[in-house]
Amino acid sequence: MTTNMRRKPGSTIPVLTVILAIIMIWYVGAINLNSPQIIDRYEKKGIDWSFSQLATDSWNMKRAVLPSPHQVLLELKTTIIDKNVTSKRSLIYHAGITLSSTLLGFVLGAGLGISLAVGIVYVETLDKSLMPWIITSQTIPILALAPMVIVVFGAMGISGLLPKALISMYLCFFPVAVGMVKGLRSPQPMLVDLLNTYSASKWQVFWRLRLPSAVPFLFASLKVAIALSLVGAIVAELPTGGQAGLGARLLSGSYYGQTNLIWASLIAAAVMSASLVSILGFIERKVCYRLAGGQEISNEL
Repeated sequence: MTTNMRRKPGSTIPVLTVILAIIMIWYVGAINLNSPQIIDRYEKKGIDWSFSQLATDSWNMKRAVLPSPHQVLLELKTTIIDKNVTSKRSLIYHAGITLSSTLLGFVLGAGLGISLAVGIVYVETLDKSLMPWIITSQTIPILALAPMVIVVFGAMGISGLLPKALISMYLCFFPVAVGMVKGLRSPQPMLVDLLNTYSASKWQVFWRLRLPSAVPFLFASLKVAIALSLVGAIVAELPTGGQAGLGARLLSGSYYGQTNLIWASLIAAAVMSASLVSILGFIERKVCYRLAGGQEISNEL
């Protein structure tokens, strides 16, 4: 029911508690990782120091091993708010490039995964011959595959969006294919036999029974797939030499020791991934609401 879909009044307290605990652990970790360099500097200059001074200097170190949360927030403000969106120093500009590869790869991967799943369910030969290869394909490390794809397509004169999208597609088609196969096979055999007794065609069985039953499995797989698609887009941007995208920002920060930039890019990627998954969750609720005839289901995958 709709009341079950609403957030409970006290559900935000555990979330805020976890966030607060992460921030506290982060600040403690910043002291632990940055303090050796700070103490070494104190000893060289003969400075008498206290723990409060050590903590303050560790949290405000320019080239920190682990930047403090407020330093990362300041970097996000500088690269998002203070920079023009079209500037190549803007994190929004690079996030937009990564997002375009992510979405294209997700659409291609979802389409490929659904097509393979339908073929596997309805064609016995594909089930026995294709499924093992689909599983085997995921044993190839994406870090080894991405440079090969970029180089091969570059030699063919193809660069930019398509090669990165194909790498994203490679990562995200697998959960969609596996989840969709599970969903299409989820209806009870008795229900399939019942439709067959009414002389229902395979298309009618698919459209009336198998596809609605597979929707929850499909959306659960799509949520995983779109997160993997983002990972694939970021990994695909690394071999380009730091030209554009969040992957390029990570690479640039690594080259020049800008840990603040690295963490800001990671947080931007995490926020983007969470937003995309939330959008799919919203679509899932609407679709399940329609399939249930106006009765929203309370369980979310």
